[in-house]
Amino acid sequence: MRIVSLVPSLTEYLWSLGLEHEVVGITKFCIHPKEWWQRKTRVGGTKKVNFETIDALQPTLIIANKEENTKEDIEQLQLRYTVLVTDINSLEEAYHFLLEIGQKVQREEKSISLVGQIKTAFQSLENIWQRSTFLYFIWKDPYFVVGPQTYIHALLTHFGLLNYCEFERYPDLDQVLAHKTSLANTEVINPDYIFLSSEPFPFEAKHVDEVQALFPRSKIVLVDGEICSWYGSRMRMTPAYIEQVLAL
Repeated sequence: MRIVSLVPSLTEYLWSLGLEHEVVGITKFCIHPKEWWQRKTRVGGTKKVNFETIDALQPTLIIANKEENTKEDIEQLQLRYTVLVTDINSLEEAYHFLLEIGQKVQREEKSISLVGQIKTAFQSLENIWQRSTFLYFIWKDPYFVVGPQTYIHALLTHFGLLNYCEFERYPDLDQVLAHKTSLANTEVINPDYIFLSSEPFPFEAKHVDEVQALFPRSKIVLVDGEICSWYGSRMRMTPAYIEQVLAL
């Protein structure tokens, strides 16, 4: 097998499956594991792949994602190669595609073991923070947040949290506030938690005061975007991390 991964989180998953020699190409954003990022051939970015580099690698399997990669790139690659297009917006879909990848790359037993570990970790903290509301920020200028039908929404609501954003997948904050005001016909109620993610926009401590001014009664928490949005072997770390974050 000669595998090219166009999805950073799934590149790390392939590494966890022990595919050291089979993976021949990754994107410039596939930063984990570090040794692969340093040594493996880079085939461009997630949104703009280098077709000449991929052609030179002659992959037998390309792993892509509906949200991470562009429709145009995927369709062009499908004309010449076998492309597994993942579409992950829930925990169940994550489990499904992780197992399917395991089958495709002849690591079925290892994938079953990893997914089993992930499920056990998630089951241990199911629905334990009921009724607490949150907004999860992913971008600044303007602010964008996470809505339903996304992996991050599915992950956080699994633990019992309620998403303050109830419409659209990635609306801007003004849309969310206008929607809430129209429903309540009153001032906007502050969510219990505001999560500022480290990616795709790198929120830092310097941004906390600005967001706090918008939501004076919310608890502002900086969170690791990789742990909260990377489906794959990193999911084993997520429940314990969320427990730590909400205990702060």
